[in-house]
Amino acid sequence: MQEAQEIADKVTRSLTGAGIWGVEFFLADDGIYFLELSPRPHDTGMVTLAGTQNLSEFELHARAVLGLPIPEITLLQVGASAVVLADTAGKNPQYIGVEEALKEPRTDIRIFGKPTTRPYRRMAVALASDQLGSDINVVKEKAIANAKKVRVVSE
Repeated sequence: MQEAQEIADKVTRSLTGAGIWGVEFFLADDGIYFLELSPRPHDTGMVTLAGTQNLSEFELHARAVLGLPIPEITLLQVGASAVVLADTAGKNPQYIGVEEALKEPRTDIRIFGKPTTRPYRRMAVALASDQLGSDINVVKEKAIANAKKVRVVSE
C-alpha cells in the first residue's frame, strides 16, 4: 500500500493540476505495476455515492478544482461497488433488472448513460452499504449479486 501511495503521489505531482486522480495498479506476486491514470472522478470511486463518507468523489473533485477547502474526510459506513458490464456491441442500451436490484435495502444502481456498448464495457455500477463494523465481505457480495441482476441489452 505504501509503495502504491508513493508512486501515485510522484505521478500526480509531476502532472500538476487539481482534482481527483484515479491511479490504478496491477498487483503481482513480485510487487505492483502502474497501469493507468484517470484525471477525473472514476467509476471505481462511485462507492462514495453510497454514503460511505461525508464527501463523495465528485464533491472532492469540485472542491479541489475550485480551490475550496476540503475538511477531514470521515468514514460513515462500509460500502462496496461492482460494475455492470455489457456483453455485446450495440447502440441505445436498455437496462433489465434494475427494479429487482433496487429492492435490496441500502443499495443503488448508477447508470453511466453511455450511448453504445461493446463486450466488457462498464455501463453501470451497483452500490451496497452497511453500518460501520459490518463485514465488508458481505457488503461486497451484496454489490456483486445486485450487479449480476442487471443486464444490458442494446440494438
